[in-house]
Amino acid sequence: MIAADLSTVLPELLLAIYAMAALMWGVYLGKDTQARTILWATVGVLFVLAVFVGFAPEGTRTAFGGMFTNDGFGRFAKVVILLGAAIMLALSEDYLTRNDLMKFEFPILIALAVLGMMMMVSAGDLMALYMGLELQSLALYVVASFRRDSLRSTEAGLKYFVLGALSSGLLLYGASLTYGYTGTTTFAGITSVLESEDMSLGLLFGIVFMCCGLAFKVSAAPFHMWTPDVYEGSPTPVTGFFATAPKVAAMALFARLLHDGFGAAVSDWQQILAFLALVSMFLGAIAAIGQRNIKRLMAFSSIGHMGFALMGLAAGTVEGVQAMLIYMAIYVAMNIGVFAFILNMEKDGRPVMDIGSLGLYSRVEPARAAMLAVLMFSLAGVPPLVGFFGKFYVLMAAVDAGLTWLAVAGVVASVIGAFYYLRIIYLMYFGEPADALDGKMPVVHFAALSASAFVMVFGIINLFGVEDIAAAAAATLLQ
Repeated sequence: MIAADLSTVLPELLLAIYAMAALMWGVYLGKDTQARTILWATVGVLFVLAVFVGFAPEGTRTAFGGMFTNDGFGRFAKVVILLGAAIMLALSEDYLTRNDLMKFEFPILIALAVLGMMMMVSAGDLMALYMGLELQSLALYVVASFRRDSLRSTEAGLKYFVLGALSSGLLLYGASLTYGYTGTTTFAGITSVLESEDMSLGLLFGIVFMCCGLAFKVSAAPFHMWTPDVYEGSPTPVTGFFATAPKVAAMALFARLLHDGFGAAVSDWQQILAFLALVSMFLGAIAAIGQRNIKRLMAFSSIGHMGFALMGLAAGTVEGVQAMLIYMAIYVAMNIGVFAFILNMEKDGRPVMDIGSLGLYSRVEPARAAMLAVLMFSLAGVPPLVGFFGKFYVLMAAVDAGLTWLAVAGVVASVIGAFYYLRIIYLMYFGEPADALDGKMPVVHFAALSASAFVMVFGIINLFGVEDIAAAAAATLLQ
């Protein structure tokens, strides 16, 4: 039994062993002199694990009495998480070196955060869910405040920690209510109780509190208050990381909890998710209009995009989960390219985050400007770019589930949100002249920006097969 359990959790076990070995490596072999080596070794490990998970045998396996589930849904989410984390970590090397932040602890913290995310998406029990969530969160609190000589970075870490503790309290209270009214912490046990008994008021409150706690993790309104300040204050590579892998993990955990644990009560939690989606889409669209700092703008953008992903999840169907997975994969690809660009927004060696600095940028760097324009069009959902298809899938899932009003609201919010994406394009091509940004773009950054723009243009052919893979992954969750 132990051997079968260990083989089921082998990717997580390997990553945990690597993180501990890397910690010993950094401590005993010269500390920060090994930082760059450890960083690239971590990138390599994450890529190898992504391939290992992606080509793992199909089927559903459980470990530790059902506390851990290895299925197609979890493997899809893990591949996106591992690839997103590896690429963002690779992009961070130049920034960390230039800003004297190249510490060996940074890649290890990222590896531990990814380990927590992998645990989250495979959780089959409320205890396992919380263990994965807190492992991820504790690592992210530290990297948010990694720039210790910056008041903004310290403030970002503190805000994230305090509000994260509040969300964890909400989640734990909901979990305790769920345990109290069902007598079990396993998702399978909760489902069996719901199938044999009517929904009790106490259990309904448990669902509400857990949804509130997870809404914080995906930065869904009205639990978004930490997002703009943490995005702005954190070191830029950390902001890019926040905008990619953790979002996928939290959305996958949301889907796992609701469908595996509360799949027999779709009508009860559907209303909660529809509300979160509606508020998130409109707050993200409207609040970003007045932002001048591009990192804060991307924070509100992420709030809006999580609203669209939640719309797919609110459908409560296989098609809805498939749409959510497709949307999150596309979202990660877009954000990797955007943050590869933001990392190089500099003037005289100093970061410049004001979008006004992009005035007539197309005359200075036409290739970079064109690729950023493609990404902005895709984020806005302009057809025929891939970003449009992400929104199309979630809108169709909502309509098919009878949530036509929510789909219509999503279209309206998308039109409003297009303004601030198109404004950046307008500034680059027709805006007022600004002091030209002179940040040099490393080869790795240019490759990420180019690849992201390429995917947005040529992915329209068949989404590189992601549609079929997501459909199979969603089917394993709702089987």
